[in-house]
Amino acid sequence: MSHTLRNRASRPRTRAPRRLTAALLASAVSVCLVAASAPPAPLGVGDRLFPYLGNPGYDVASYDLSFTYPGRNDKPLQAVTTIDAWTTASLDRVNLDFAHGTVRSVEVDGLPASFTTAGDDLVITPETPLPAGSWMRITVRHTSDPRAAKGKDGGWVRTADGLAMANQADAAHLVFPSNDHPSDKAMFTIRVTAPNAYTAVANGIPTGVDRVGGATTWTYRTQHPMATELAQVSIGRSSVLHRRGPHGLPVRDVVPTKDRAVLEPWLKKTPDQIAWMESKVGPYPFETYGLLMAQASTGFELETQTLSLFERDVFTTPAYPKWYVESVMVHELSHQWFGDSLTPRTWSDVWLNEGHATWYESLYAQEKAHKPMEARMKAAYAASDRWRAAGGPPAAPKRPDPGQKIGIFRPNIYDGAALALYALRQKIGRERFERLERIWAQTHRDRNVTTAEFVHLASDVAGRDLSGFFKAWLYGKKTPPMPGHPDWKSTAPAAAPAAAPAPAPTGRHGAR
Repeated sequence: MSHTLRNRASRPRTRAPRRLTAALLASAVSVCLVAASAPPAPLGVGDRLFPYLGNPGYDVASYDLSFTYPGRNDKPLQAVTTIDAWTTASLDRVNLDFAHGTVRSVEVDGLPASFTTAGDDLVITPETPLPAGSWMRITVRHTSDPRAAKGKDGGWVRTADGLAMANQADAAHLVFPSNDHPSDKAMFTIRVTAPNAYTAVANGIPTGVDRVGGATTWTYRTQHPMATELAQVSIGRSSVLHRRGPHGLPVRDVVPTKDRAVLEPWLKKTPDQIAWMESKVGPYPFETYGLLMAQASTGFELETQTLSLFERDVFTTPAYPKWYVESVMVHELSHQWFGDSLTPRTWSDVWLNEGHATWYESLYAQEKAHKPMEARMKAAYAASDRWRAAGGPPAAPKRPDPGQKIGIFRPNIYDGAALALYALRQKIGRERFERLERIWAQTHRDRNVTTAEFVHLASDVAGRDLSGFFKAWLYGKKTPPMPGHPDWKSTAPAAAPAAAPAPAPTGRHGAR
């Protein structure tokens, strides 16, 4: 995710069932597998920042999502969500995350199942308990409401001509029932039925377009696993523009039909940007890429897998410098490697997403627009102690405040995390750092990753134990000295009354 200048601080392969990290598994075991006689309760996989996201006891293999758009974006869509999963424990009940729609019916393995709600969970009781190691199919018929949920941020985005999605970090379950945590990646099939005047596009590649009477059904499938927060569906009066990227990669952009001409000068830059990223970290990891230009004001851009979401006005507002817009494009593109292909195991690992995306955004600006990275990093160093005080250190961000749109997306995980990468390059040298980045991106494709894994690999590449270095840079309350720049200083945060909340961070990557 990136944030633009105005009012934002100036952001198919098979797999065996994954094993959660020890911390998540321990938490899951402690809350999981309730007896049928116990009252339904919201569960979670124990994420430090979002404790009730995700659910223990199963591993999703695939989602099949079907949405029927009624022709206006202020009415609920009719929807069917089918989930195929392996059970990893014996289950009397199955919890799904779902909090903003009406459930019509639920089936488990083709048989009707009873259901109720608990918190943000849909709690399903199958006709018979599900043994560990068994394959299950859950089908939920429900509505999906594009109107904002009270006290919640994200999910469907209502555009001038339809809908798009913005599910990061904790909002996919406002759109469809799911195991809404990035540790449980899965394959997706997405079907959208809409009146013939509309075009629907989703993650992955198109596999069918069926027109019956006044409606068309569009079908898309991913060829790589995806986290729920990266799902994207666009419904609008749109044109899909096609071009080729490196090695014949299909590139498709979704734009308001009336804006094709004005947006084309920007869109044609994408193939060269992909080639630039490949020169840094290796082959593009997915089956396609493109930009979705939404006629909406979101306050952010978002790296939804294979189809990044952008506000159209970012490209049509003269106040934004050309170099800046291009660097934001590269920020979201780089997320296809860092965040989408390499997905964080927990939300505390989100610095691995945003720090790397900010790094390549800044490096692109340096190489293409002569905007020195060192100057940006020096400015980040000056603000780093204040960012840490307000939002926590990069790998231990503070929990989001209830009802606060700022969420976890504060400057500490953007420029603050890129600053840690800069310090790493200063310490181990450019050649080792660049080798580390390529190995990291290529050996962990389609996987969940952790901070500990990055630290271990960096130590291997550097040929020395870097755990102490990373502990200070990623978890310390104070910013360590910058290798090679002993003169750099960080401004201490202003003292605040004991009862006062921490000040809201400012800077380029502020409020979401």
